[in-house]
Amino acid sequence: MNIIGLNAYHGDAAAALVMDGQLVAAVEEERFNRVKHWAGFPAESIRWCLEKGGIGPEDVHHVGISFDPKANVWPRLAFLARYRPSLAAVIDRLKRQGKTLGLVDQFAEAVGVDKSKISARFHRIEHHDAHVAAGFLISPFEQSAVLSIDGMGDFTSVLTAEAKGSAWKAIDRVYYPHSLGFLYSAITMYLGFPHYGDEYKVMGLAPYGEPEFIELFRKLVFPKGNTFELNLDYFTHHRRGIRMQWNDGAPRVEPFHSDRLERELGRMRKPQEEMTSRHDNIAKSLQVVTEEIILHLLRSLQRSTGSKNLCLTGGVAMNSVANGKVTSETDFENVYIPAGAADNGTSFGAAFYVWNQILGRERNFVQDHAYWGCEATDSEVADATSALGIPSEILSQAQLIRTVVDLLLDGKVVGWFQGPMEFGARALGNRSLLADPRRTDMRDIINLRIKFREKFRPFAPSILEEHVGEWFTIDEPTPYMEKVFPIRAEKREQIPAVTHVDGSGRLQTVSRRTNALYHALISEFFARTGVPILLNTSLNENEPIVRTPLEAIRCFLRTDMDAIAIGGHLIDRHAANFPEQFRQRVSETV
Repeated sequence: MNIIGLNAYHGDAAAALVMDGQLVAAVEEERFNRVKHWAGFPAESIRWCLEKGGIGPEDVHHVGISFDPKANVWPRLAFLARYRPSLAAVIDRLKRQGKTLGLVDQFAEAVGVDKSKISARFHRIEHHDAHVAAGFLISPFEQSAVLSIDGMGDFTSVLTAEAKGSAWKAIDRVYYPHSLGFLYSAITMYLGFPHYGDEYKVMGLAPYGEPEFIELFRKLVFPKGNTFELNLDYFTHHRRGIRMQWNDGAPRVEPFHSDRLERELGRMRKPQEEMTSRHDNIAKSLQVVTEEIILHLLRSLQRSTGSKNLCLTGGVAMNSVANGKVTSETDFENVYIPAGAADNGTSFGAAFYVWNQILGRERNFVQDHAYWGCEATDSEVADATSALGIPSEILSQAQLIRTVVDLLLDGKVVGWFQGPMEFGARALGNRSLLADPRRTDMRDIINLRIKFREKFRPFAPSILEEHVGEWFTIDEPTPYMEKVFPIRAEKREQIPAVTHVDGSGRLQTVSRRTNALYHALISEFFARTGVPILLNTSLNENEPIVRTPLEAIRCFLRTDMDAIAIGGHLIDRHAANFPEQFRQRVSETV
C-alpha cells in the first residue's frame, strides 16, 4: 500500500511517501527549486519520492493533502456574519482557494502521465488533523494529549485533542481571526523582518531584551477559558484580510497590524534601519507573552486529559524557547515534537492519516530521526569537483574524522555533507556547517563572513546524547533542535560560541543509533578536548539548505568556509594544490 502525502499551495510545500505504514521518503520543494519556503504544488518532491521508493505513478494507491476548503464551514459563516470582511478580502480568498481545485490534474502533470492513468484515491484532510497525525501517529506514545498550534490552516489556529491508539477526540479549537501565530508574524514584520518564516529571527533577538512592553502585549493577546483571544483593535486581518501570495513562488505576506499598534508601540521599523534596545525589548515582550499563552493552553489541556505525555505540533511548535519550558512549567513529563513540526510535516501527517484513520491500519512506525531526504553518490561528488575544477582528497572514514577534527581545533569552519538530507528547517549533522564551540569569535566569523546575516543570530550545540545532563540543566532527548534549555552555569564559559546571551542553548542530541558518523565525529572532538559538543548550523548561505554536491561546493566557494567534507571527499581551501583563484570568496555567480 503506497501513499503520497502532500503539503501544497502553502509555504514549505513538501511531499512524503509512506509504504505499508513506513515512512520511506520526505522532502521539501525548496530543496529542488532553491526558493526558500516555496509555496505551490510540490511536483519535483513527488517525483523524487516515487524514485526513492522505486515505484511509478501507477503504483500509488492513495494521495492525501493537508488542506480541505470544505472544513469548518459553520465557523466560517459565523465569522462572515460577525465581522463582515471587505468584499475584496472575500474575493481574494476565493481566488486563492480556486487555484487548489485541480489537484488530480496537477498530480498527473507532476508525474508525467495522463489524468486517466491515475488510479489513486485522493483525500483532502483538514489541516490540523494532518498536524495531529504528524505529531501523534508517529510518536512513541500509545496515548497522549496533543496541541496543534500554528498561524492558520482551514480556518483554525489551534486544535487540542486527546489521542489513543490510532484516533483522537478534539477538545478545543481556536478559529480565525484569533491566532498566536498571526500575532508573532505581525510583530515580526513590525520589527522589520519582512520575509515569510522570519519569526525565528525574533526568537533569536529576544534574549537580548527586557520585557519592557509586556503589559501592552498582554492587551494584544489574553487567555479566555481554556484557550485565548486576540484584541482585534490592534490588527486588520479580520476586516481587510491579509494580502499574501501563496502559489508558485516564495510566500509573501504584507503587514496587518493596525494604526493603534503603532500609536501605542511606536513606528514600525524599516528593514534596513538600525536595531535598537527598544526593538530587543519588543522581541522579548512578545516571546514572554507567547510563552504565557502556550503554557496556559498546555495546563488547560493537561487538566482535561490527565496525560503525562504531550505531542506538540504546528508552526508555533517551532518556538524552541517555549518548548524547552514545557516539562519544567507544566505537569507533562514526556514531550514529542516531530521533525517538520510546521506545515512541511503535514505531508507525512496526511499520509499517516490515510494509513491509520481512513484505511484503519495499525500503527507500526515511530519517527526517531529526520534523515528522509536525498543523498549523493561518490560519482556525483567526483563529477561536481571535476566540473568546477576543484581538487579533493579521498579519505577513509577514520581519516576523515581525524582530519576534520584537526581543522576544527585549528579554528577552521568546515562544511559537513553526509548521507541522506534532513527533513525540516534545521541541519542535524548531515548538511551542516561545523566549528569549535569553545572559540569566542566563532559566532561572528560564521554570521558575518559565511552566512552574511545579523550578528545576533545564535548557533546550536550538537551534543552526544550520553552527556546532556552534564552540560544542560534538563536532560531530555532533543534530536531536532526543537527545545532550548539553560546551559549549566559552570559550563557556559567553555562553550561561548553556542551559548545564548541569556545562558541557554538550542541543543541537538546526537545518537549513535540514528547518526553513527556524526556521533563518531563529535566523539573524536570530545576525546581530544573534553567537550562533547560541536557548533552546528545549516550548510547554506541565504538560500535553502544545499541538496547536491554541486550546490554544496558552490556554497563553499562563495563564502569564507575553510573546508568541506562531502562523503569521503575533503576539499580544503588552504591545501597546496587548491586553485589560487578560489582561495578568496568569489562571486555568487559561481
